[in-house]
Amino acid sequence: MANNTVARQKENRSAAKSSAAPRTRPATATNKVTLDIIENALRNARHEMDTVLFRSAMSPVIREQHDGFPMICMPDGRMVVGQFGSYVSGFISTWKRGIDEGDVFLMSDPYKCRGAISHINDWMVLIPIFHEGELAGWASQFGHTIDVGGPVSGSLPTDATTIFGEGTRIPPVKLFAKGKLNDDLLDLILNNSRMPTMNYFDLMAIVAACRTAEKRVSELCERFGREVYLSSCRALLDRTYRAMAKLIQQNLPEHKVSFEDYVDDDGRGNGPYKMKLTIWREGEHGYFDWTGTDPQAPGPINFFLNEEMFKMFIGVYLIMVFDPQILFNDGFYPLLHVSQPEGSLILPKFPAALGCRTHALTRLFDVLGGALGNQAPDLTTAAGYGTSPYLLYNGYDQNGEFFHLMEISFGGIPGRPIGDGMDAHSWWPLFENIPSEYLETYYPLTVLEYGSRKDAGGAGFHRGGNGVHKVYRFEADGEIAIHDDRERSQPWGILGGLPGSTSSKTLVRTTGESVSLPSKISGVKVQRGDVLIYDTAGGGGWKNPLDRPVESVQADVRRKLVSVEKARSDYGVVLSPETLEVDTAATNQLRKRIRQDRGEIGKFTFGPIPQAIGVQRRD
Repeated sequence: MANNTVARQKENRSAAKSSAAPRTRPATATNKVTLDIIENALRNARHEMDTVLFRSAMSPVIREQHDGFPMICMPDGRMVVGQFGSYVSGFISTWKRGIDEGDVFLMSDPYKCRGAISHINDWMVLIPIFHEGELAGWASQFGHTIDVGGPVSGSLPTDATTIFGEGTRIPPVKLFAKGKLNDDLLDLILNNSRMPTMNYFDLMAIVAACRTAEKRVSELCERFGREVYLSSCRALLDRTYRAMAKLIQQNLPEHKVSFEDYVDDDGRGNGPYKMKLTIWREGEHGYFDWTGTDPQAPGPINFFLNEEMFKMFIGVYLIMVFDPQILFNDGFYPLLHVSQPEGSLILPKFPAALGCRTHALTRLFDVLGGALGNQAPDLTTAAGYGTSPYLLYNGYDQNGEFFHLMEISFGGIPGRPIGDGMDAHSWWPLFENIPSEYLETYYPLTVLEYGSRKDAGGAGFHRGGNGVHKVYRFEADGEIAIHDDRERSQPWGILGGLPGSTSSKTLVRTTGESVSLPSKISGVKVQRGDVLIYDTAGGGGWKNPLDRPVESVQADVRRKLVSVEKARSDYGVVLSPETLEVDTAATNQLRKRIRQDRGEIGKFTFGPIPQAIGVQRRD
């Protein structure tokens, strides 16, 4: 099947290359002033959607951490502003039961929407936007709902073998039909959740966010006319197309370049799983081939990667790294061509389990960065913490009320051409942490420590960011689950930068017993007073750490980001343990010796690759 997929890509290549112009009509009716007004109005509407969602939702993962993704689309489904790209077109092509004004569509099954959402906790809402009886566009948003049924609280079992073992799957349905709420449907889906009240408010907040976009688009159509509005949207798509064409020509190689990285394990003892990407360009068109990626896993780390979604990821990476001023939309999609082997980790066959797909999702960016780094390592980053660490905690509080907490943690951002990687920071730019005060107010736990994990970042001329160090004390009996990765494989460094540290989790019982927990585990019983030490991975370093200014290393030690020992071993900087003053002569001598011992420096610095268990390699 993989060969057939690649063959189809080759058959379509000549047609794609001949289409040098984007598949949009020119915006002849729009002047520059009107275009700027409409562009900024849409940008603001997209952020207003977030504001409505975050102020109306109930669960901390949406309300506080901002795990929600909005977009505003053309009538054909192409995203004009937003975050997650053209999945509406796939819905339009398969929905056969009519689209009317006042309809609100809901879905959560990745296999029913071609991976537009990638696990069943994400509830996605679509609203068609009508103006004077004609379709003027779509508003959409999805967010992570806290529990959708299944065998464990939170609906993210780390040992699931099929999607049937993860919770309730919602196919595309009308939540509202011509403005009327389907109460029976709502009762059905909430009845399958341990947290129905929280899910209800989160769902209605998502709907409200989409209605906000609906209102703003309608106002633009009223002000400028629907045809001028749509013409402006086409112009914005066309402009992004032209800008991306230049980025592709500047940053993608004309010869094929491959890179691979690994997801540690699948939660069932199998792994590591290789993700391999080959990239090249032909003219202004970019090609991305996942051939060589390992087959789908028995456990739930599979990532059902929608092709348009991956194009979005490519665009995010290229725009954010090379030209953040470019408006992010779907205009560039015709320039990108993707090959995915069916039955692989990133295109599994139904009914593969998908609940822990964030590890492959985030590792995708490390692989993409490594492939681009082969062409221009000076302009790209090292590897980051490369996952999305979760802590889930549930039980009954002192009042006998059931509680469930899901918290997304962060890690070390990689060293970059522009500076050090950020410490204990989110990989997703708009995510935020849950304040400790919020956690301690609404959940039976105490945050004993929370900060940057010293020495976790890989040494480099620009240092990799440190991971998160967090210590929890549980104040009620219950159970926890851990979702993390980079426990066995280190985030790699680039151009002489050293790898970041791996992650670890340790549960300290009230008896004094210390238990090392694997990076993926569900159903761990905890008692009141037990303590969890939660450490996430750091980011890789950028360029040779022996070239980092001595005063920068000294400042890191004084800020307790780097230890005296790491300053000496990795940076060759000798500091007095008492005063932290630099011994200049000893530093010069040590740096000279380390340079001689290290020898020639390659493009990438990897840690050891764990031996594969239970994985059938394609090659």
